[in-house]
Amino acid sequence: MISTCLAQTTRPWAFLDRFGVGDTISQTPLSGWIILVAGVFGGMLIGKTVSAIFARIGDHLATRQWRLRSILFASLTGPSNLAFVGIGLAIGLTGLDMADVVQKYTGQSLLLIFVFALGWLAYNLVDIVDAVLCNLTAKTESKLDDQLVPLVRKTLKVLVVIVFSLFAAENVFKANIGTWLAGLGIAGLAVSLAAQDSIKNIFGSITILLDHPFFQGDVVTLAGQTGTIEEIGFRSTRLRTFEGALVTIPNAKVADSEIVNLTARRSIRRLLNITITYDTPLAKVEQAVQIVREILGEAEFARAFDLAKNPPRVFFDELNAVSLNIRVMYWFTPVDNWQFLDHNQRFNLALMRRFEAAGIEFAFPTQTLYLAGDPKRKLAIDTPQAQSVDHGAA
Repeated sequence: MISTCLAQTTRPWAFLDRFGVGDTISQTPLSGWIILVAGVFGGMLIGKTVSAIFARIGDHLATRQWRLRSILFASLTGPSNLAFVGIGLAIGLTGLDMADVVQKYTGQSLLLIFVFALGWLAYNLVDIVDAVLCNLTAKTESKLDDQLVPLVRKTLKVLVVIVFSLFAAENVFKANIGTWLAGLGIAGLAVSLAAQDSIKNIFGSITILLDHPFFQGDVVTLAGQTGTIEEIGFRSTRLRTFEGALVTIPNAKVADSEIVNLTARRSIRRLLNITITYDTPLAKVEQAVQIVREILGEAEFARAFDLAKNPPRVFFDELNAVSLNIRVMYWFTPVDNWQFLDHNQRFNLALMRRFEAAGIEFAFPTQTLYLAGDPKRKLAIDTPQAQSVDHGAA
């Protein structure tokens, strides 16, 4: 008992023998410890120096507006420092006379350091992907892709963390990740079933982003509602109707709906039927057609037309039940509803002035009764009997 206590007094690390640390400490000469300390401090010094150089290069590139290169060198600062510390530690450990158990755990620790450094670098490099996506989305008018970029960045970073964590668990700690993956698969299935509506909205958002059926500020007819697109969100799209109501439509429904983009029209067609009375003389009918063509040919109105592709069309085309019909079609090129309505009003007023001056009357639903006393429209039917009566009376 006394000898055991004396042995523990001379070897205070004896309780570590079960881990092989005591043997390693007792068997390693002083030179080995010096190599270890020199390796660790040397690795730290080189790591700090290299990371500082990378940081300076990154700052210099940032001042010259080379953003991607700047992010690359900035991403290398932390991982390079850790990697050189690991290299210095690996070199320093060569001076130790390690037991098998200690050698096993130190090897695993070094591997963990290098895996962590590599994962850290991959995590930082996601910022380059983020910068590229930001440059692409800055060139588009849609706000949806601007909202998707942070989501993509966070998703990639979480994916990097998961992948390198599983890699370290399998290769460093020798864990069986097969059961973990099976559990994650079951959990993912449960989550996907519970959040299937949200997932549909996410894919709807991606569809809107890729297809660009509309942009913010466009006037559209969507899901039975007509109005202005006020916001394109990640889960839903907000539409302001002309009555002032704000309608929120899930993006899953947007992706499945028929979308009519009124702002994307190349022109607005107006189809107008001008009706004049049946007793209008033929010359006046021809004059009415000519008046409409002259009005549409005036510079005040014609500047709104693409005369080369879609000139106005004016025809006397129908003999209606109560009127003579002149069909007018023209295509208003500035796709603005208010300008279109103003153009229509000015045309209508000009048409009424010209018709009034020419004595041409607009038709309206009427019924005409012809009496027997009208000499122009006799209702009696000439028959031999009627003629004999007339001659007898004479």
